[in-house]
Parts: sequence; C-alpha cells; structure tokens
Amino acid sequence: MKITVLMEDTNGMSNVKAEHGLSFYIETKSHNLLVDTGASDLTWENAKKLDVDIAKVDTVIISHGHYDHTGGLMEFANRNPIANIYMQQSAGGEYFHGNKYIGIDKHVMDLPRLHLIEGDYKIDDELHLFSGVTGRLLWPKSNLVLLEKVDGKFVQDYFLHEQYLVICHEEEKILISGCAHNGILNILNRFESIYHGYPDVVISGFHMMKRTDYTEDEINNMKETAYELIKLPTVFYTGHCTGQTAFDIMKHIMGEQLQQIHSGDLIF
Repeated sequence: MKITVLMEDTNGMSNVKAEHGLSFYIETKSHNLLVDTGASDLTWENAKKLDVDIAKVDTVIISHGHYDHTGGLMEFANRNPIANIYMQQSAGGEYFHGNKYIGIDKHVMDLPRLHLIEGDYKIDDELHLFSGVTGRLLWPKSNLVLLEKVDGKFVQDYFLHEQYLVICHEEEKILISGCAHNGILNILNRFESIYHGYPDVVISGFHMMKRTDYTEDEINNMKETAYELIKLPTVFYTGHCTGQTAFDIMKHIMGEQLQQIHSGDLIF
C-alpha cells in the first residue's frame, strides 16, 4: 500500500504547493482512492508534480463538510466523472466559523456519483466507514467557534457529519480521519467498540491549532491526549489542523510514535 500526501498546510518538497487543507492519495490492492480533496485546485497541481494520475481514482472519501477538505472536489469531478464519492448526508449542511461560511460548494450535492450515507458503511472488505462518535473526552476546545446553521439559527456544531475511513490491509487496520473534530480519543474508543482493538496506524489532524495563545487547560489537554495515545500499539501521523505548538508538545511525550506530515510526503 502507498499513501501520498497531496495537500497539507506545510511543504515537504520544494516543488509542491501547501495551503490550509488536506488530501491523501492512497493505492491499495483493490483501489486508487482519495481521502479529501484539499481547499482548491492546487491539490491537482501537486498531484501532477507527484506523478499521481487522478483519472485512475475510483473512490473518494470526504471526511466532513468543510471547504478545506472539499474545495478541490468539483474540479476533480470534472476531470474524473467515474469515481464514486462517499460522504455523510449531513456534510451538506450549513457550517460556519463564527459568521464565515466554511461548508462545501453546494454544487457538490448534484454530482451524479455522489453517495450520501448515514452512519457506518462498508464499501467492501477493504474499505470501511464509521461515524457516530458521541464521546466528549478531551473534546477540542477549538471546536467552540465552529457552528452549524439550523432553521436560520446558529448552534454548536457537534460534527455528526464527520466520518472515518478504515483500510483493512493484510493483517493491519489503518484509520484515516480529516481533522478529528470529535476528539482523537473518542474516535479511537468508537473504533475499539467496532473492531475490538486499536488501529496499527492513524493518520489524522488533531484540531488543536489556534491563532491566539493557548490556555493552561488547553496545553494540559494536549499533554493528557499524548499520554493516552502512547498507551496504544499505534503509530500516529498528524498535521494540518494540529498546529506546530501542539505537535511539539505531543512529540516530546510520544517520540517516534508521533510523526508529522507535509505536502508531498510519502507516508508508506
């Protein structure tokens, strides 16, 4: 299996672009797939430079309904009209950062190969999707500014539109999330309830990034999360919305169990 980071917030190679967004290209035994499409068509410029032929993609997984994970989707669909696209039905909702709309381009909802699903879904023996994370253990406080508009009123977004991909590769299970808005520990608890164990690899943002100073409670949450993660038989790859401060704090605790990703990186 091969996983290439098509887009992330930071550069790993001098010849590719970086912007606030996330996209992975993954080759498995049975699929060429994308997880998320970045914030714009820069994702496909990177794909070309990385010798990734998006015309060969057969499956697209959308982790949640935010622009920085779906902004490249319409252009992708123009270039590749045959790939099946899977996202939670609620990902088409009205999502905001304060008063700024951060949801998907509504034209996405009219794509002919779009599969809107509700809850857990098995694509095949290799690719599984799950959602329904309701735990609140160390729930990221940065979520508090993220809202959903329902019946004309702003309410807290509890990320029912977030879903997670599990790739079953030989004897291993690889868990891929976009931002882990629901909290990485809560997502792992839901994984454990389904698979009765923990993934071998997790690739996910941790949504701890802030533009203002961190409070003592927020720093303690980072440390507590890291101390919980090192108990698991899992290697973690993170970036995008984790933030450099959070990564550095967690890396100090987790060592080689935590790795950072960048645009252009080959994870394995």
